[in-house]
Amino acid sequence: MDAVTTAGASPNSQSTAKPARAQGTLISSDFETFLLMLTTQIQNQDPLNPMQSTEFAQQLAAFSSVEQQVKTNTLLESLSEKLGLSGIAQLAPWVGMEARVDAPVMFDGAPLTLYPVPDASADQAVLVVHDENGNEVMRSPTAVSTAPVDWAGTDASSTPLPAGTYSFTLESYSGGELIGSSAVQTFGTIAEVRNGTSGPEIVLEGGAVITTADIAALRAASG
Repeated sequence: MDAVTTAGASPNSQSTAKPARAQGTLISSDFETFLLMLTTQIQNQDPLNPMQSTEFAQQLAAFSSVEQQVKTNTLLESLSEKLGLSGIAQLAPWVGMEARVDAPVMFDGAPLTLYPVPDASADQAVLVVHDENGNEVMRSPTAVSTAPVDWAGTDASSTPLPAGTYSFTLESYSGGELIGSSAVQTFGTIAEVRNGTSGPEIVLEGGAVITTADIAALRAASG
């Protein structure tokens, strides 16, 4: 069997516990301390040269402004977390589906359909396969076409490769000179959806982490 053939059809989770926020307790404690200091200041002021009422008002206004800002920041953080969880809930049905991406995907023995995009001026194309350690395990000429091709999971000598995570690259040549190299898309199974630092993240079988923007197509699991 050839390592690459024209396709017949188109196309662990870690929970990180967050420390409890104590801004509300802290600001409340600070406000009580501020009032105690202000009361002490009033009690011990020079009766012949008392503080002006406007000074008290300015100090209270300044502290109140800081208090409100802290509360606003806490509210925004809480809202951001809730929106993130809402995004995960919407993506949860994707778990178990297959996403078309140009990321490393899991190969378990069944052929993978690849979607190469050669350079427009190329007259030759070579498909290159790397294992999860970045080692090149196959290099084989392929048609200069955007038609899908099936990778049988073998090296250039048709020797079956072990199950594992593989990534694919297409090299484009013109007149024997390399003119471009691009990642090749294929379908990988979605194993997990989680909340990342910049929003929802999608974890593929094999461990690759992507975002929704990295997905070119989505389909039900093939089997």
